[in-house]
Amino acid sequence: MLVKKGSKARKEETVKSLIGLLSKSNVIGIVDIVGLRASQLQRIRSKLRGIITIRVAKNTLMAKAVEAVKNSKPGLEKLIPLLKGLNAFVFATGNPFSIYLAIDKCKVPVKAKAGDKASHDIVIPAGNTGLTPGPVLSVFKSLKVPTKIEEGAIYVTKDTLVLKKGEVIGVEAADILNKLGIEAAEAGLNVKYVYADGLLLSASDLSLDFNQYRKDIAEAFSNALTLSVSIAYPVSVNIPLLLMKAHQEALRLAVGGCLFIKEALTYTLSRVSVEALTIASLAKITT
Repeated sequence: MLVKKGSKARKEETVKSLIGLLSKSNVIGIVDIVGLRASQLQRIRSKLRGIITIRVAKNTLMAKAVEAVKNSKPGLEKLIPLLKGLNAFVFATGNPFSIYLAIDKCKVPVKAKAGDKASHDIVIPAGNTGLTPGPVLSVFKSLKVPTKIEEGAIYVTKDTLVLKKGEVIGVEAADILNKLGIEAAEAGLNVKYVYADGLLLSASDLSLDFNQYRKDIAEAFSNALTLSVSIAYPVSVNIPLLLMKAHQEALRLAVGGCLFIKEALTYTLSRVSVEALTIASLAKITT
């Protein structure tokens, strides 16, 4: 008898495959694939090949696989109650932050829906649109796209920027861009949770603001350097500053004590001159 798709044997084969992936991976993730087409998922798979393995399976089958290996991976069972909705599962070996970043950056162009944000500057190119004249002309006009009618078709007379990166795409713009075959938005895998070496991490745990991170590190370094100089704690990076500070303090001490040494002579004479002028001025006032 032929084994039909979705049969018990097929499910057991899927669970076995998932067990193998779970066993050899230290990073296991649940990703949301709602709204993602099979062709788009395939493109994402291709981009991430060699870094991450992506499998689409029923949540119940993934739960069975997790139960089978949970003793060798402490804490993995925490994923089971999170297996809800339409998911795919990612498997990788490495740093969970690097894996998350790779997934987050992997986007594919898609047709836009109203409310999406433009993934890049959107330009409608000059040429034959393939559209026949009609109500669509008013949409071109609202988007300030210059057109002409020629041979029963609408022609765009020059390349026109209609949306800048990050701008929200309206209903009419989405409709015309889709008719023109322009993919103005992008889609990808949305990470829900990641298990990594015994830890359960959410997307917010893994998402790093690198600009803020660099700023925080620079600020911490600056504060540490200032503190080390103020308490005269010598380390390799602050030696030049400590020497400069010591020289300035020695110079101030020499000038304050009227010590006629070569390095302080100019400042000492200046100070003496100022004090002499001050005394002379006070003497004239007194007399």
